[in-house]
Amino acid sequence: MATAASSSALEKSYELPDGQVITVGNERFRCPEALFQPSFLGRESSGIHECTYNSIMKCDVDIRKDLYGNVVLSGGTTMFPGIADRMQKELVNLAPST
Repeated sequence: MATAASSSALEKSYELPDGQVITVGNERFRCPEALFQPSFLGRESSGIHECTYNSIMKCDVDIRKDLYGNVVLSGGTTMFPGIADRMQKELVNLAPST
């Protein structure tokens, strides 16, 4: 995130359907990061990885391993590059090792 906040090399231009060209900078990284750290938006809620973890932990201990192995991401925000890898990394950090 520090790199994204300071680097103009990460800017990307997009042409909209009406022909207008817009340039998007570090917002490309801050928007998906807010899914994992809602505090970026001033929210006092858990990130999607913590919500997933908490939901699985409320289930019977015998099925938790299967649930961790079958997390499915869907919707428009799953189009962000690397979001599946990030979700997996965050869940591995939270989940018990067994």
